[in-house]
Amino acid sequence: MVRLPLTPADVERGQRLGALLRRARGDRSMLETALDARVSPETLRKIESGRVATPAFSTIAAIAGVLGLSLDEVWAEISRPEGARDRLVS
Repeated sequence: MVRLPLTPADVERGQRLGALLRRARGDRSMLETALDARVSPETLRKIESGRVATPAFSTIAAIAGVLGLSLDEVWAEISRPEGARDRLVS
């Protein structure tokens, strides 16, 4: 299967997702969070840094669950209009 190139909007959503997860993780270690979510620390690092702009739904659901985020909160953050201020505060 050929993967289509990411649009600038896809990249921005990935960056917002990563920022949200970093804020929600707070002082908790990346390793602990990744292991609790049953994803590799490398996967979490890539998502948090925005290098994986379109991670699998199950991956995001697992990480969000570990961090106490609802999927509604995640969706609201990544789908907000460009340039809008951060709504979710850690």
